[in-house]
Order: sequence, then structure tokens, then C-alpha cells
Amino acid sequence: MIVIPAIDLMGGKAVRLVRGEPGSATVFSEQPGQLASDMFAAGAERLHVVDLDGAFSGAPVAAAAIAEILEAAAAAGVPVQVGGGLRDRQAVEAALAAGARWAVLGTAAVRQPELVHELCEAFPGRVIVAVDARDGMVAIEGWTQASSVRAEDLGLQAAEWGAAALLYTDVARDGTGDGPAVESTARLARSVPVPVIASGGIGSLDHLRALAAAGVAMAVVGRALLERRFTVADAVEAARC
Repeated sequence: MIVIPAIDLMGGKAVRLVRGEPGSATVFSEQPGQLASDMFAAGAERLHVVDLDGAFSGAPVAAAAIAEILEAAAAAGVPVQVGGGLRDRQAVEAALAAGARWAVLGTAAVRQPELVHELCEAFPGRVIVAVDARDGMVAIEGWTQASSVRAEDLGLQAAEWGAAALLYTDVARDGTGDGPAVESTARLARSVPVPVIASGGIGSLDHLRALAAAGVAMAVVGRALLERRFTVADAVEAARC
């Protein structure tokens, strides 16, 4: 299993939220580019970056901070997946042109499924669809709104479109460290022909081991790394066991 450290951006700073609630932000670094470099030096093989301001506003905001991260990633030879506010073709093209290996789309997959289908075909292997679930239903608009779309239905549809992967987040667990949704993540992974990336709730190395044992291909880790509950190297080693 591949462990993917996460950097969430708000106001140009690296922060973490609890359950996606803006008022719960904890600032971990005012230099996200340097934070990314530190993660690469520690052994990160891939990076997940989210423009939280963009997710809430509906359009990319953190271009400067993301550019710093992508510059550091290019120097280290590490691929980056970028999401948050990517809701039209122009925004996706800009993210990929800036150096992101993958663009992550969530709200657009529900609001504009035809667009996301077209983007998957236009950029094969470079579009990840975020399946953000609350009580089994997809949450959109920076997780502030519930949709009428079942998480598994969106995952199956995205796989048919040609998505490179699915990023599955249990919103209620995100930022808590209480443990990932192993069963539902593994169930989704078994039902689709594309990799599923687990996200939300990972707070210990045992959580990573449980996901790996369940056959989950990748996992995003945020707060636990930033709070130094374990290191990137520890996480990579645990995921291989």
C-alpha cells in the first residue's frame, strides 16, 4: 500500500480540519513548500494537496502556495495530486499544466458528471474522483452539503468514466484519528476496477496495517503525521507489512 501524506491549505498555510469544519482549523505550517520538502526528504512517494479555500468558494484560491509545493515536488521527483475548487475544465487544465500529476474532482462529479466524464477521457490516467461520504451519501461543496447520490454509485460511475482512482473519505472520521472506514473502503475497492485511496480517520500505524490487510491500494494521512504520532518512514514501513 502506498502512503500519501496530505497538505491542506487555508489562507496560504498548511492546516488540518476536523470533519471538514472550517472553524476547526489548526495551523501546522506557514511555509507549505518547506513542509512538502520535509515530507519528500522523509520518504514520501506521493503527495495529496487540497485547496480548502477553493473547495469552499468553488474556484481555486491557493495558486501561490500550490506552486511552491509543486516546485518542491518537481525537485524531488515526487508526483502530486491536487484538489479543491476544481469545478470546470479551465481549472483542471491549469492544475495539470502547473505540474500536478493528478487533478482531484469531487463536487463536479455530482454537479457536472458529463464534464468529469469528458475530462477523464481528455486526460487519461490523470483525473481522480473524490467520493466523500457521510452516512453513505456523497457530500459536496467542501462537504457542506449532502447530495442524493450514494457513495458506491458515484464510485462505480467514475470507474466507468475512466477515472485514474477514487479517493474515498468518510467525512465523519476525517481529522479525528479515530480510525478509517476500513470495511466500506475495502467494499468499494472490491467493487471497482480502479485503485481506491482511503482517507479520513487514520491516527495510528495499526490503522494503516488494517487498510493494507483489507486490500486497499493507497491511503492519505494528514493530521497524524503533522502531530508526529508517527513518521512518514514509519508509515511506509507499516504499509508494507
